Amino acid sequence: MHVPDGILPAQVCIGGYAITGLVTWYSLRQINRMQDPTQGVPKAALLTAAFFVASLIHIPIPPASVHLVLNGLLGCVLGYYAFPAILIGLFFQAATFGHGGLSTLGVNAVIMGIPALLAYHIFRLRQKLNGRVKSSMASGIFAFLAGATGLTLSALLFFTIVVTTIPANLDAATERAAVLALLLAHIPLAVLEGIFTVMLVLFLERVKPELLQNEG
Repeated sequence: MHVPDGILPAQVCIGGYAITGLVTWYSLRQINRMQDPTQGVPKAALLTAAFFVASLIHIPIPPASVHLVLNGLLGCVLGYYAFPAILIGLFFQAATFGHGGLSTLGVNAVIMGIPALLAYHIFRLRQKLNGRVKSSMASGIFAFLAGATGLTLSALLFFTIVVTTIPANLDAATERAAVLALLLAHIPLAVLEGIFTVMLVLFLERVKPELLQNEG
Protein backbone atom coordinates (compact mmCIF):
# COMPACT_ATOMS: atom_id res chain seq x y z
CA MET A 1 0.00 0.00 0.00
CA HIS A 2 2.94 2.34 0.60
CA VAL A 3 4.44 3.70 -2.63
CA PRO A 4 8.25 3.74 -2.25
CA ASP A 5 10.68 6.33 -3.57
CA GLY A 6 11.75 6.06 -7.21
CA ILE A 7 8.49 4.60 -8.56
CA LEU A 8 6.45 7.66 -9.44
CA PRO A 9 7.38 10.53 -11.77
CA ALA A 10 8.26 13.85 -10.12
CA GLN A 11 5.08 15.60 -11.23
CA VAL A 12 2.93 12.95 -9.50
CA CYS A 13 4.95 13.32 -6.28
CA ILE A 14 4.56 17.10 -6.42
CA GLY A 15 0.84 16.73 -7.11
CA GLY A 16 0.57 14.41 -4.10
CA TYR A 17 2.21 17.01 -1.87
CA ALA A 18 -0.10 19.72 -3.24
CA ILE A 19 -3.25 17.70 -2.53
CA THR A 20 -1.93 16.69 0.89
CA GLY A 21 -1.26 20.33 1.72
CA LEU A 22 -4.81 21.31 0.78
CA VAL A 23 -6.43 18.44 2.68
CA THR A 24 -4.24 19.08 5.74
CA TRP A 25 -5.22 22.75 5.69
CA TYR A 26 -8.92 21.85 5.38
CA SER A 27 -8.70 19.27 8.19
CA LEU A 28 -6.93 21.68 10.54
CA ARG A 29 -9.49 24.35 9.69
CA GLN A 30 -12.30 21.99 10.68
CA ILE A 31 -10.46 21.06 13.87
CA ASN A 32 -9.95 24.73 14.81
CA ARG A 33 -13.69 25.30 14.49
CA MET A 34 -14.33 22.83 17.32
CA GLN A 35 -15.17 24.12 20.76
CA ASP A 36 -11.92 22.67 22.17
CA PRO A 37 -9.51 21.74 19.35
CA THR A 38 -7.01 20.25 21.81
CA GLN A 39 -9.47 17.74 23.23
CA GLY A 40 -8.89 15.22 20.46
CA VAL A 41 -5.09 15.45 20.48
CA PRO A 42 -4.44 12.63 23.00
CA LYS A 43 -6.54 10.05 21.16
CA ALA A 44 -5.06 11.26 17.84
CA ALA A 45 -1.57 10.63 19.25
CA LEU A 46 -2.60 7.18 20.50
CA LEU A 47 -4.10 6.12 17.17
CA THR A 48 -1.18 7.59 15.23
CA ALA A 49 1.02 5.17 17.18
CA ALA A 50 -1.40 2.31 16.42
CA PHE A 51 -1.33 3.22 12.70
CA PHE A 52 2.48 3.38 12.77
CA VAL A 53 2.77 -0.10 14.30
CA ALA A 54 -0.07 -1.81 12.38
CA SER A 55 1.40 -0.96 8.98
CA LEU A 56 4.61 -2.75 9.95
CA ILE A 57 2.89 -6.08 10.71
CA HIS A 58 2.67 -8.00 7.45
CA ILE A 59 0.14 -10.77 6.87
CA PRO A 60 1.09 -13.35 4.18
CA ILE A 61 -1.74 -13.75 1.63
CA PRO A 62 -0.19 -15.59 -1.35
CA PRO A 63 1.11 -14.52 -3.80
CA ALA A 64 1.88 -11.38 -1.79
CA SER A 65 1.70 -10.09 1.75
CA VAL A 66 -0.50 -7.31 3.07
CA HIS A 67 -0.66 -5.30 6.25
CA LEU A 68 -3.35 -3.64 8.32
CA VAL A 69 -3.92 0.03 7.49
CA LEU A 70 -6.60 1.03 10.03
CA ASN A 71 -7.41 4.24 8.16
CA GLY A 72 -11.15 3.49 8.34
CA LEU A 73 -10.85 3.02 12.09
CA LEU A 74 -8.94 6.29 12.44
CA GLY A 75 -11.68 8.04 10.47
CA CYS A 76 -14.40 6.66 12.77
CA VAL A 77 -12.63 7.62 16.00
CA LEU A 78 -10.69 10.75 15.04
CA GLY A 79 -12.83 12.49 12.43
CA TYR A 80 -10.83 15.35 10.89
CA TYR A 81 -7.82 14.54 13.09
CA ALA A 82 -7.40 11.37 11.02
CA PHE A 83 -5.66 13.00 8.03
CA PRO A 84 -2.88 14.80 9.97
CA ALA A 85 -2.51 11.70 12.18
CA ILE A 86 -1.96 9.48 9.14
CA LEU A 87 0.43 12.02 7.58
CA ILE A 88 2.57 12.03 10.74
CA GLY A 89 2.49 8.23 10.96
CA LEU A 90 3.57 7.90 7.33
CA PHE A 91 6.41 10.37 7.85
CA PHE A 92 7.85 8.38 10.74
CA GLN A 93 7.41 5.08 8.88
CA ALA A 94 9.37 6.48 5.92
CA ALA A 95 12.01 8.21 8.05
CA THR A 96 12.70 5.38 10.50
CA PHE A 97 12.03 2.18 8.52
CA GLY A 98 12.04 3.27 4.88
CA HIS A 99 8.42 2.03 4.63
CA GLY A 100 7.06 4.20 1.84
CA GLY A 101 9.22 7.16 0.94
CA LEU A 102 9.76 10.84 1.59
CA SER A 103 9.32 11.84 -2.05
CA THR A 104 6.04 9.88 -2.13
CA LEU A 105 4.88 10.97 1.33
CA GLY A 106 2.24 13.27 -0.18
CA VAL A 107 0.93 10.55 -2.50
CA ASN A 108 0.79 8.00 0.32
CA ALA A 109 -1.04 10.50 2.53
CA VAL A 110 -3.62 10.96 -0.24
CA ILE A 111 -3.96 7.18 -0.70
CA MET A 112 -4.60 6.49 2.99
CA GLY A 113 -5.76 9.82 4.42
CA ILE A 114 -8.60 10.82 2.10
CA PRO A 115 -10.34 7.41 2.48
CA ALA A 116 -10.09 7.94 6.26
CA LEU A 117 -12.06 11.18 5.94
CA LEU A 118 -14.62 9.40 3.77
CA ALA A 119 -14.87 6.67 6.43
CA TYR A 120 -15.56 9.36 9.03
CA HIS A 121 -18.53 10.64 7.03
CA ILE A 122 -19.79 7.11 6.41
CA PHE A 123 -19.67 6.40 10.14
CA ARG A 124 -21.60 9.60 10.88
CA LEU A 125 -24.50 8.26 8.79
CA ARG A 126 -25.37 5.97 11.71
CA GLN A 127 -27.08 8.97 13.30
CA LYS A 128 -29.74 8.83 10.59
CA LEU A 129 -30.86 5.46 11.95
CA ASN A 130 -31.41 6.77 15.46
CA GLY A 131 -34.75 5.52 16.74
CA ARG A 132 -35.19 3.08 13.85
CA VAL A 133 -32.77 0.36 14.96
CA LYS A 134 -30.75 -0.27 18.09
CA SER A 135 -27.85 2.16 18.50
CA SER A 136 -25.29 -0.66 18.69
CA MET A 137 -26.61 -2.20 15.48
CA ALA A 138 -26.40 1.11 13.60
CA SER A 139 -22.88 1.69 14.92
CA GLY A 140 -21.84 -1.84 13.94
CA ILE A 141 -23.20 -1.58 10.40
CA PHE A 142 -21.61 1.77 9.64
CA ALA A 143 -18.37 0.92 11.44
CA PHE A 144 -17.99 -2.11 9.17
CA LEU A 145 -18.74 -0.05 6.07
CA ALA A 146 -16.29 2.65 7.19
CA GLY A 147 -13.50 0.19 8.02
CA ALA A 148 -13.87 -1.85 4.84
CA THR A 149 -14.39 1.18 2.59
CA GLY A 150 -11.35 2.98 3.98
CA LEU A 151 -9.00 0.15 3.03
CA THR A 152 -10.75 -0.71 -0.25
CA LEU A 153 -10.61 2.86 -1.51
CA SER A 154 -6.94 3.09 -0.52
CA ALA A 155 -6.18 -0.08 -2.47
CA LEU A 156 -8.01 1.27 -5.53
CA LEU A 157 -6.14 4.59 -5.35
CA PHE A 158 -2.83 2.73 -5.01
CA PHE A 159 -3.69 0.53 -8.00
CA THR A 160 -4.77 3.47 -10.16
CA ILE A 161 -1.76 5.66 -9.36
CA VAL A 162 0.84 2.91 -9.79
CA VAL A 163 -0.66 1.33 -12.92
CA THR A 164 -1.10 4.64 -14.73
CA THR A 165 2.46 5.76 -14.01
CA ILE A 166 4.47 2.62 -14.74
CA PRO A 167 7.90 3.70 -16.06
CA ALA A 168 8.50 3.04 -19.75
CA ASN A 169 11.56 0.87 -19.03
CA LEU A 170 9.48 -1.73 -17.13
CA ASP A 171 7.28 -4.51 -18.52
CA ALA A 172 3.89 -2.82 -18.18
CA ALA A 173 1.83 -6.02 -18.53
CA THR A 174 3.81 -7.83 -15.83
CA GLU A 175 3.68 -4.85 -13.52
CA ARG A 176 -0.08 -4.48 -13.99
CA ALA A 177 -0.60 -8.18 -13.23
CA ALA A 178 1.50 -7.91 -10.06
CA VAL A 179 -0.35 -4.81 -8.85
CA LEU A 180 -3.73 -6.41 -9.66
CA ALA A 181 -2.76 -9.49 -7.62
CA LEU A 182 -1.85 -7.18 -4.76
CA LEU A 183 -5.20 -5.41 -5.10
CA LEU A 184 -7.10 -8.71 -4.94
CA ALA A 185 -5.10 -9.74 -1.88
CA HIS A 186 -6.59 -6.75 -0.07
CA ILE A 187 -10.20 -7.98 -0.42
CA PRO A 188 -10.06 -10.34 2.59
CA LEU A 189 -8.08 -7.71 4.47
CA ALA A 190 -10.86 -5.17 3.86
CA VAL A 191 -13.35 -7.58 5.45
CA LEU A 192 -10.93 -8.13 8.35
CA GLU A 193 -10.49 -4.40 8.90
CA GLY A 194 -14.26 -3.92 8.77
CA ILE A 195 -14.75 -6.56 11.46
CA PHE A 196 -11.92 -5.14 13.59
CA THR A 197 -13.42 -1.65 13.30
CA VAL A 198 -16.82 -2.97 14.41
CA MET A 199 -15.29 -4.71 17.44
CA LEU A 200 -13.37 -1.63 18.58
CA VAL A 201 -16.23 0.81 17.93
CA LEU A 202 -18.73 -1.32 19.86
CA PHE A 203 -16.25 -1.67 22.70
CA LEU A 204 -15.68 2.10 22.86
CA GLU A 205 -19.40 2.75 22.62
CA ARG A 206 -19.92 0.55 25.67
CA VAL A 207 -17.06 1.77 27.89
CA LYS A 208 -16.27 5.32 26.67
CA PRO A 209 -18.81 6.56 24.11
CA GLU A 210 -17.55 10.15 24.21
CA LEU A 211 -14.48 9.00 22.25
CA LEU A 212 -16.73 8.44 19.23
CA GLN A 213 -18.34 11.85 19.35
CA ASN A 214 -16.50 14.00 16.83
CA GLU A 215 -17.66 17.49 15.99
CA GLY A 216 -17.57 18.62 12.42
